[in-house]
Amino acid sequence: MFDKLKEECGVFGIYDKHTSDVAKSTYYALYALQHRGQESCGIAVNDDGIIRAHKDSGLVPEVFTKDVLEKLGKGNIAVGHVRYSTAGNSNRSNAQPLVIRHIKGHMVVAHNGNLTNAADLREELENGGAIFHTTSDTEVIAYTMTRERLQSGSIEEALEKTMYQIKGAYSLVIMSPQKLIAARDPQGFRPLCMGRLGEKILFASESCALDTLGAEFVRDVEPGEIVVVDDSGVRSIKTHCQGKGHFCVFEFVYFARPDSVIEGFSVHDARQRAGAFLALEHPVEADVVIGVPDSGLDAALGYAKESGIPYGVGFIKNRYVGRTFIQPTQGERENAVRIKLNAVSATVKDKRVVLIDDSIVRGTTSARIVKLLRDAGAKEVHMRISSPPFVNPCYFGTDIDSKDKLIACKMSVEEIAEHIGVDSLGYLSLDHVKKIAGNAKCDFCVGCFNGEYPVEPPKEIKKDKFEMKISETNK
Repeated sequence: MFDKLKEECGVFGIYDKHTSDVAKSTYYALYALQHRGQESCGIAVNDDGIIRAHKDSGLVPEVFTKDVLEKLGKGNIAVGHVRYSTAGNSNRSNAQPLVIRHIKGHMVVAHNGNLTNAADLREELENGGAIFHTTSDTEVIAYTMTRERLQSGSIEEALEKTMYQIKGAYSLVIMSPQKLIAARDPQGFRPLCMGRLGEKILFASESCALDTLGAEFVRDVEPGEIVVVDDSGVRSIKTHCQGKGHFCVFEFVYFARPDSVIEGFSVHDARQRAGAFLALEHPVEADVVIGVPDSGLDAALGYAKESGIPYGVGFIKNRYVGRTFIQPTQGERENAVRIKLNAVSATVKDKRVVLIDDSIVRGTTSARIVKLLRDAGAKEVHMRISSPPFVNPCYFGTDIDSKDKLIACKMSVEEIAEHIGVDSLGYLSLDHVKKIAGNAKCDFCVGCFNGEYPVEPPKEIKKDKFEMKISETNK
């Protein structure tokens, strides 16, 4: 419904030396990671080598009823996943985690990210006899690992060899009958952290999932690192570690939850810093600063503190409009933003308003939000964006796969301002967006802003034949 980027995916894993209710712990963790994927979700439980799994389209509480959780039962290892379809068609078969049964036993894989060479690897695997059941990159990773597993002494050795072959972004949580394994790609594009709860070891896309369970945050998994947990303890393989890597800066701008700490820095603080930088770069005389819920709120607070302009609550968000809300006619689509958001007239009427949001992708929703403020009586609307303009595709896990979708590739800043109906428009500079996370323990990928990618992007986007068939079937 909104003109926003899709929030990647979320992964979680838990290892307990003893049999316990790991399914319920995974359920609560996925609830905390729901913002990262609202299309499908799944949980797989390992009970002494017996894998029970359930996954489906829908939100976590829709898919995992009390009866479903009871059927998953208890175990000592579990893996969970919430998904958006950045790569692979949006159908139920692509829900994760994937459960793979092969000659050396079961393997469960949950993946956040996007491979840049998935199509080439898939073609190679298919020519070797592999039969794919999904259109996701995750199955390519799983099949490549399965192939390597036949010549390897352990599953972690198979993963280590697989990482020489796969390119792009991947944060992985993998379960075998005896082990829980976590890994990040050498650039560390996507977040993955480790926690501890008593004797339990946990891995999650964000620290907010650990907080939900009352677990202690231990550290981030390093870029290129493989962490293995089994009955002998925790050990690390750093064959692919190359240094600080290039973390996706948009995790701090928008994707991550504000209460998470990533790469040693608070997401909430990063967004406030972005707002403060905006106030320095694009000052304006105004009466009130407001943010677009939810990711624009922290940046708006930062802008207000730096500028001295009072902060106000400009919108009330309807929390009960879920993913099933649809607009079957054009007229109803026009009302979508009004149903989701309502402007607070008492805050903006007869006021010069500074409106803070995290991004403008296509511009359609921004225009409707501005109209809400005009209708509520705002005298002036000055929009400030806490990231630079999107002018390039992302190949590492977001759904910007073409410049055709990006308004900044078609219009100048002044033209965009006129198109969305604001009195002025200002974007955060590339220099400052790299500084919003202060002393974070990483460098950043900003390829969607400047076209300079940490790894070579694919020369062409290959449309998978199976995905095309699925797309045709779904029409």
